[in-house]
Amino acid sequence: MNTTERFLIAMLVIFTLPWLAWRLGRTERWAPLVVVQIAAGIVLGPGVLGAALPEAYGFVFTPAVIQSLNGIAWWAVMIFVCIAGIELDLAAAWKHRRESAITAGLALGMPLLFGGGAALAMMASSAGWMSPAARPWQFVLGVGMACAVTALPILILFMEKLDILRQPLGQRILRYASLDDIAIWGVLALILMDWQRVGRQAAFLLAFACVAWALRRLVPRLPEADRWYLALVWLAACALAADWAGLHFMVGAFLAGAVLDSHWFDAERMDLLRHHVLLVLMPVFFLSTGLRTEWALGGAAVFVAAAVLLLASVAGKLAGVHLAGRVLGWPPGEAGLVGWLLQTKALIMIIFANVMLDRQIVTADTFTALLLMAVASTMLTVPIVTPRLARLRRGP
Repeated sequence: MNTTERFLIAMLVIFTLPWLAWRLGRTERWAPLVVVQIAAGIVLGPGVLGAALPEAYGFVFTPAVIQSLNGIAWWAVMIFVCIAGIELDLAAAWKHRRESAITAGLALGMPLLFGGGAALAMMASSAGWMSPAARPWQFVLGVGMACAVTALPILILFMEKLDILRQPLGQRILRYASLDDIAIWGVLALILMDWQRVGRQAAFLLAFACVAWALRRLVPRLPEADRWYLALVWLAACALAADWAGLHFMVGAFLAGAVLDSHWFDAERMDLLRHHVLLVLMPVFFLSTGLRTEWALGGAAVFVAAAVLLLASVAGKLAGVHLAGRVLGWPPGEAGLVGWLLQTKALIMIIFANVMLDRQIVTADTFTALLLMAVASTMLTVPIVTPRLARLRRGP
């Protein structure tokens, strides 16, 4: 078979296997399709399929096929991250700044501390978790922030499913997640700072600020059809410039969306775009992520690390939100509900971990542990939140 035929076999597997597992397994209550797709990416990677059926794996996933899949995955995830940036509601966060700052700060800070402690324990147990090219502070801060991440796009999907997205509680949770999203990408930019290319990075930030200022005055004057097209041009330019500066194209993709206002675009069309990207393109990203999983330190060690990271992530998030609830005087039961929703990891943490692997901050084993943690944390959300939400709606 030629490369095209092998590529099409890969695409057939990517879209068929997760859908069949989701539909026939009836996993919607505890594992929505997006979670099944992430898990399928791991199963189809070298750590599972490659180990069980190396000849079949090598036949389909040749270097040329993997490179083609990576190209689609890069563009898919850039669009997805850009949409997340556009959907940030900073005006609402500023209007309720005391509540938003306290909750977002504690919801980010506590799991960051817990995750940083887990990273120190991993470093003490084995040298195989941190990449030789990384500095210890980068590894500790990166793993800690991975434990603190909230996946804003997946959070939106879950709150739509739970019918609270447009309610006051859902809008509050979006404000907290939006502030944390900014902090997450800011910390990632700090971790990726290349002091040998600091001049490039300063030039990028200066040029970005100038062009963004001009763009914000131009876009509102354009017809909406032109705004969508210009947004894609702006996305590609920002991603290219950020990668050239050493900050990674994902940082550029987020910044490209963050300076665009959501009210410049039709909300229904934006929702459709996000859903269509999830349907048509993101499954390729999930597979390309799964192809990077490894178990060089042994499967047991990776699973233990994933469990420790999951405990640090969930316990830290719940502790932070419960503390915020006490400070702000929330009614009983609300802090637990908010905390479990904010601990959703999925896409954004996987993107975060991909960037750290690309920049040789974590090893493939740490990446695999983080990936397993992201899947587990996301699978926990809906089953735990559903009964809590029912009790909160019933009242005392």
